[in-house]
Amino acid sequence: MLDTPNRTEQSLRARERDVPRGVLTAHPVVLERAQGAEVWDVDGRRYLDFVGGIGVLNVGHNHPRVVAAVQEQLTRISHAAFQVAAYPPYLELAARLNALVGQGEDYKSVFFTSGAEAVENAVKIARAHTNRPAVIAFRGAFHGRTLLGTTLTGMSQPYKQNFGPFAPEVFHVPFPDAYHGISGEDALAALETCFATEVAPDRVAAILIEPVQGDGGFLPAPPDFLRALREITTQHGIVLVADEIQSGFGRTGTMFAYEQAGIRPDLVTVAKSLAGGLPLSGVVGRAAIMEAPMPGGLGGTYGGNALACAAALAVLDAFEQEGLLARSRALGEALGKGLRALQAKHRAIGAVRGTGFMCAIEMVADPATRAPDAAMAQKVIDAAREGGLLIIKCGVQRNVVRFLAPLVTTDAQLQEALGILATALQRAGA
Repeated sequence: MLDTPNRTEQSLRARERDVPRGVLTAHPVVLERAQGAEVWDVDGRRYLDFVGGIGVLNVGHNHPRVVAAVQEQLTRISHAAFQVAAYPPYLELAARLNALVGQGEDYKSVFFTSGAEAVENAVKIARAHTNRPAVIAFRGAFHGRTLLGTTLTGMSQPYKQNFGPFAPEVFHVPFPDAYHGISGEDALAALETCFATEVAPDRVAAILIEPVQGDGGFLPAPPDFLRALREITTQHGIVLVADEIQSGFGRTGTMFAYEQAGIRPDLVTVAKSLAGGLPLSGVVGRAAIMEAPMPGGLGGTYGGNALACAAALAVLDAFEQEGLLARSRALGEALGKGLRALQAKHRAIGAVRGTGFMCAIEMVADPATRAPDAAMAQKVIDAAREGGLLIIKCGVQRNVVRFLAPLVTTDAQLQEALGILATALQRAGA
């Protein structure tokens, strides 16, 4: 008698049959339900989720506040399109984010659906305000998969492939990376060289930066570097855009990562954990800059969907009332301590990085040369999954293992994850 395939096998066959290979799925897992920091597949196997929808679920899967807010909003209005008529959740969310980012200054917000939309609209707003064409981004950056988002992204593979030609007037400069010998001073010098040799500063509309690079390897920009960048952009009338799509909403221990440098960007792009799992993104910025596009220049059919806005309001309530920022710092300290202990035992862990609960380990073939080892990173990820822990990789060389667990992860779950990771490293031969 032939064995009957389980539901996971059946679902993976359907995925191969009906979904193109271009949509990469990191794990051969098909999930059916989730709660907090745990998920269960269609065959009932439990995993600790230290991916969180790639940084989308800082408040955890199915947070009770989010579920209740969406259910209640569903009884009122699910969608109207803000370009047709306004509705209270959009207006209330804009006011709360303006206060959160503006800190007493006059800020305004506009909402979209995806992070890439937020980035593209931030560029549009900056160009409208300055009447300049150029944008400077950083090597190793990730800003989305649309044509402009891919152009701004500072990695060639897998994002650029043969998708060009790409958008014009986009320039890249090095991002600080102390582990690989690029200091903040080096990056600033490269920016000045870019001004001198590629694009004059009076032609630059915006400089776009992730205060902590996400897909580029969980690299934090040094505070002094961010402060210098703020001074340079102010000096030249350039709009400073902080891409907080992955680092925002408590991931780094503060609501936004740029706060740790004591600066305030002109525009901030938000998405991912903004709405606790519902698709919502936005641009929050200085009112004088946000007012630059003329009526009709901004929008999108689903932008600021009522259900998603209601969810985002619940997320903000959770941060205000449940101590999630302090929890992020405590979890980050515990995870960092555990990762450093593992580094002492495994020579393949070349570096441990962490800003709040945004942590990663960089896998290397040789600690002396710091040569990247992407194959080892994948072995560790696969072994961790077999042990019941979901993690994914990042970095320009795809040799960095990142951890994006929900901020509601319990102490016991964190220790369980570290135990699984320890076994995975051993099995991988790290």
